[in-house]
Amino acid sequence: MNTTKKGKIFVFSAPSGAGKTTILNCLRDTIPNLVYSISATTRKPRQGEVHGVHYFFYSVDEFKTRIEQNEFAEWALVHGNYYGTPKSFIDATIAQGLHIVMDIDVFGKKNFDKSYPEAIGILILPPSMEVLEKRLRGRGTDDEATIQKRLTNAITEMNFAKAEGKYEYTVINNDLKIAETETASIITGTISN
Repeated sequence: MNTTKKGKIFVFSAPSGAGKTTILNCLRDTIPNLVYSISATTRKPRQGEVHGVHYFFYSVDEFKTRIEQNEFAEWALVHGNYYGTPKSFIDATIAQGLHIVMDIDVFGKKNFDKSYPEAIGILILPPSMEVLEKRLRGRGTDDEATIQKRLTNAITEMNFAKAEGKYEYTVINNDLKIAETETASIITGTISN
């Protein structure tokens, strides 16, 4: 008889520049028993990327077949390549009693919830649009058009999350260290229950 308690699924969403990646990296360093989701994609592997470690790399035909067979919790066509979250990876991970962290945008999260309504949503938000714009400009990686597009997308994403998203927790990233601590407390508190 398998007495292993099922693991929990944590789904993180945030507009670009809110600090989600930095917070997730902090969790990786401070809560070692979390498993980070591996997505499937049709894009070609970059140098050093390994199938089953960084991504599950599939051909377009194989990916489409897997869509038809309902093997993805959510999927999207992004910049000409398919990306998706394989249910088999999630199911195997939580069956072992391990906890999984997903990084899914607000639109994908709504689809993901159809397959995994028990998933715990954590929305990371900037304290204001002014702060978000300052962060995006401070990166120094995007041109003006890209910054404006990211700001427009951020408003759309935040409005969608508020109106149609299922997020049990919202963390306002005004101070990174406080946001990291708050997020780690959410995860550890939920795992211990």
